[in-house]
Order: sequence, then C-alpha cells, then structure tokens
Amino acid sequence: MIVPLSVRDFMDRATTVYPDRTGVVDEPDQPAPSLGTLTYGELGDLAARQAAHLDALGIAVGERVAVVSHNSARLLTSFFGVAGSGRVFVPVNFRLRPDEVRYIVEHSGARVLYVDPEIDEALADVACEHRYVLGQDEHLYAPEGAEPRPWEPDESATACINYTSGTTARPKGVQITHRNIWVNATTFALHAGVTDRDVYLHTLPMFHANGWGMPFATTGLGVPQVVLRKVDGAEILRRIERHGVTFLCAAPAVVAAVLEAAQTWDGPVPGRDRVRVIVAGAPPPTRTVARVEEELGWEFIQIYGLTETSPLLTVNRSRAEWDDLEPEERAARLVRAGAPALGVRLSVDEHGEVLARGNQVLEGYWQQPEETEKALAGGWFHTGDGGTLEDGYLTINDRKKDVIITGGENVSSIEVEDALFSHPAVAEVAVIGVPSEKWGETIKALVVLAPDTSADEPELIAWCKQRLAGYKAPTSVEIRDELARTATGKLQKFKLRAPYWEGQTRQVN
Repeated sequence: MIVPLSVRDFMDRATTVYPDRTGVVDEPDQPAPSLGTLTYGELGDLAARQAAHLDALGIAVGERVAVVSHNSARLLTSFFGVAGSGRVFVPVNFRLRPDEVRYIVEHSGARVLYVDPEIDEALADVACEHRYVLGQDEHLYAPEGAEPRPWEPDESATACINYTSGTTARPKGVQITHRNIWVNATTFALHAGVTDRDVYLHTLPMFHANGWGMPFATTGLGVPQVVLRKVDGAEILRRIERHGVTFLCAAPAVVAAVLEAAQTWDGPVPGRDRVRVIVAGAPPPTRTVARVEEELGWEFIQIYGLTETSPLLTVNRSRAEWDDLEPEERAARLVRAGAPALGVRLSVDEHGEVLARGNQVLEGYWQQPEETEKALAGGWFHTGDGGTLEDGYLTINDRKKDVIITGGENVSSIEVEDALFSHPAVAEVAVIGVPSEKWGETIKALVVLAPDTSADEPELIAWCKQRLAGYKAPTSVEIRDELARTATGKLQKFKLRAPYWEGQTRQVN
C-alpha cells in the first residue's frame, strides 16, 4: 500500500493525538494582536479556516500564496493552511527590499499576499490580486466552523517555493515537494532525537528553508512551539527559562549572542544539561563550540544543507566514543559538517565539489529549467561547496559558488557587485566573504575607481544600503589600484580571499 506523503500529515496527527496540548505560544510583543497560547486543536482549526478562506477567494490547488512576515503563530499556521491544503506556500524573507519582494511575488505568480503589519507601509507598492495584513484576521480566516474543500494529496506536487540567493543576481525559486518536506522533517526529528517531551523555541526565521523543516516535525510530534519574533540573546535565555525549552535551531551569530548574554546572566544559565542547540549556516570556531558545552551546559549539534535540500544533508552530533574527550577535542570533531543523514548519499567530484542525492533534494527551480538542469546534472545535486569526505564525515573547505553566508543568510556576491557597479565612480569590483567572529562571515568589497572620480568607504556602503537589503551591504570597502585577473580577464576570488583567511583551516567560517 502506498499512501501519498503530505504536509497535512503533521497537523492531522497533532490534532488527532494532542488536540488539548499547547501547540504554540505566540510572540507577545508584536504589532498584530498576539494569538497568545493555542492548543493544537485550535491551531488546526485556524489552518482549516485559512484553507476555507482561500477556497472562497477561488485560489485553486497548485496556485501560489506568499507571506512576508517575522516569526508569528499566523505564519506557522500558514504552512498548514496553505501548503496543507494543496496550494503552494511562498514564505518571503522580511528583510528584503520592496523591489526584491515585488520580484518574488511577481515571479512566483502569487495570487495572495499576506504582509506583516510592521512592514506593510514599506511594502505598500508591492501589489497582488489579494493583499492582506496579518492580524486583520477577518481577511485571513473563514468564519468559525467553516470547512475547506477536500484535497487529495500528491507527494510529488510542489508544496513550497523558497527563494534563495545563489550565483545569479536574481534569487531562484526552489521548488520543495510534499515528499521533500516529509522526508526532511522526519529524518531531522530522528537525528535530533525529538519527542513529545520536548519544547521548541523558534529563533530561526520560519521563512528560511521552511524553518529547516522544524515547524512540520514539531507539529507532528506534538511539541509545544514558542515563537520568538526578534533575536536577542538575553530574551532567548528568558524564554528557555520561562517555557522549559529543550531545543532550538540557530545560526552561529545567534549562538554568539546567547554566549554574550550568558556572561551577565544573574544565576545559573537556563537549560543546563537539558537544551540542545542545532547550528548551521557556517561552522562556528572550535572555541565557540566548546563554550556552548562549558558555559551554557547545552549540547551542540552541527548540520549542513541548503535550501535546495530541504535542507538536511549531514548531521554531526556527539557520539558515545567522544564522551571522554576534553571539550576542545570534542569541539574539533563537531565543527565538521557531519555524517550523511539517513537516506542521503554524498560524493566529491574531481573538482572537489560536494554532490548529494536523496529524497530531500529539490524538484527544480521555478520557471528556470536551465538552472535546474545544471544543478541536477548527472543525477546528483551540485552544492557549489568544496569539501572532503573522511571516515564517513564531510568537511566543507571552500565555497565554489559566489555566495557569502553572513549571520546564517545567503548573499549573492554578484548581486552586491551589481549594486556597486551602478555607482558612477566604480570601475571594477569584487565582493568576497571574510572571517567575522560575530557573523561567521561578513561582506567585503574590493573596488577600483574610475579615472578622475572619487568615492570612499562610507559613501559606497551607503550606496549599497539604498539599493539592497541592509544585511547584503558590505561592512567594509577597500579601494585598490587594480584587481588581479587571469590571462583571460577572469577574477580569481579564491586568491583575493586568501590573505583574509590566512591561518584558517577552511575558506568558510
């Protein structure tokens, strides 16, 4: 017997097994009225009413619904109200500029757009056939008691389109199927040891690779979910203490913020010997991993993956064989990307690029067949990362594609270069990632000015901030007389990066 896997399975189980258990604790400090604490029964009812409202609007199965929002219970509900009813969910990065959001809404063909009230005014010119502000719930949910039309799941159908910055200036829409989501969520939960005794804290933006699949995994296992709208190290510790949180997912910058907040915390650090923190984006320094264990008393788990792989490819969790090691020795093992997750196959080609196969790998890039063919050439997904496999463990050494991961967010260096090239004084530019203790990597621009022109670092950074989301702007600009090129005129960014990474074991941080 084959029963199609679908997003709906996770909410169906939650409402069947845990209807009276706390499903979500909404962010109390937000511009929309907080939904407070909802049971899984109430969460499931809201998802059904959202689907019924989409029915009333005439939004058919397979049509796209976009949401631009900070973390919230309404955003969490939309994973199930939209994708769980057969539509395609398009969660959009709320940090993007209006023109970037407009491109995604238009490129995806979304007929419905939900906008967080905090950014409603900024996105006033982003048009959509049906545009609503989250919190105005009469435009989000059908009346109580409304039931959505029946939907027959197709596990091969696209459930979400997640836009990611890659090697092109425009983001690509990553098509993630119901099967991709289902396999990723259950495999991730297995490796992370998630049970219904856990409590999850949403520090990771839910829009980012669908919150790594945790909204689905935790819902299916009846895990209470605590929403955090904006990252703050001390607030993370307070919520861990208040709600009995047992695990969270975080970019390295979030881990650094928690470690800093712990320095001035009054009393024992919350969650000692109870919390596990799952980290990805770029491996933090070995010392940071050791500090998580020593100063916080939390378990550190490293994973590696991409939006295109739903995202889980590898997991690195401390093993029984490492129990007697000193924290620094154990940390040195944990900064590796990890061993393949169950069902994942990894390989490294002759150019040193990491290739992957598995049920989590994307269906394709939305309306970009040539990019899809390139990414899936030879029956393998080409990650764009350089790495090595040794004793079953993957280590990422370099980034083959021009993507900088800063604070857990992907930034296309080409996109930043395009913004700088639009400045009349810029003749040549190369954008690279350089080490940052706080952000893992930060963005540096190497610029050659045109003859008889002038521009300085503050001016060029401000120029970028007017044209890009703030996190994509360079944090430093270096004016140079020339940029070294090959005989054919190509920039060799690995050579440009080399001086800044001297002494580092990897060319990513």
